[in-house]
Amino acid sequence: MLLRQNDFVISAIKWLSGIGVNKFVDVTGFIKFRKTSVTKHSKMTIMKTLLLALCIALAFLSFDTLAQIPPKDTQIKSALLAAPEHLRAECTVLGYDQSGNLVVLKEGTNNLICLADNPKRAGFDVACYHKDLNPFMARGRALVAQGKTTKEIFNLREKEAKSGALKMPTHPSTLYVFAGKNEQEATYRWVVYVPYATAESTGLSTAPLPGGAPWLMDAGTHRAHIMLTPTH
Repeated sequence: MLLRQNDFVISAIKWLSGIGVNKFVDVTGFIKFRKTSVTKHSKMTIMKTLLLALCIALAFLSFDTLAQIPPKDTQIKSALLAAPEHLRAECTVLGYDQSGNLVVLKEGTNNLICLADNPKRAGFDVACYHKDLNPFMARGRALVAQGKTTKEIFNLREKEAKSGALKMPTHPSTLYVFAGKNEQEATYRWVVYVPYATAESTGLSTAPLPGGAPWLMDAGTHRAHIMLTPTH
């Protein structure tokens, strides 16, 4: 919803900005663009109108973002749903401040970091992962923010992991995911990262199997991981 509203406002700003002082259009579509007589006063009026529209649009965007970000306690509670129940109390939780920045909402003492649902994305998606996966996860978030594609992100992290610039776990490390259209319809899946593992080293299939059986994805790469997706 947020993205659709923001796109609408941005389009409206572009439309307003594109109206020249020598043009007029009837929004009903019955009158096409035509020349008009422009005075200094009318120019000032148009400029003031455009400035007002921009201010309103920016205020709308800010208010909408604030309205969509849940309170800190709500984010923490929902993020912890991804973690095993007996580990939740000691997890670190990352979530969003009122400006939409990712921040630490709760300091933890165990080896799990939980990530709250991103209010700017459709659906519901929370996760918890072993702390040794944090460099990998943080790098992914940074590249997404830069507008990189999924393929670009994979290739960049692969290169960085091989060079040692990106530190990957040297042991199996788990990611817990709880996601769906909304919190009520969310389901669990689990991922165990085993960098550079292969079918030969694990005995696992590299293709999905019936019944949600474990299989190895991205075999032989820095992102090699065992998928466990139970059927529901």
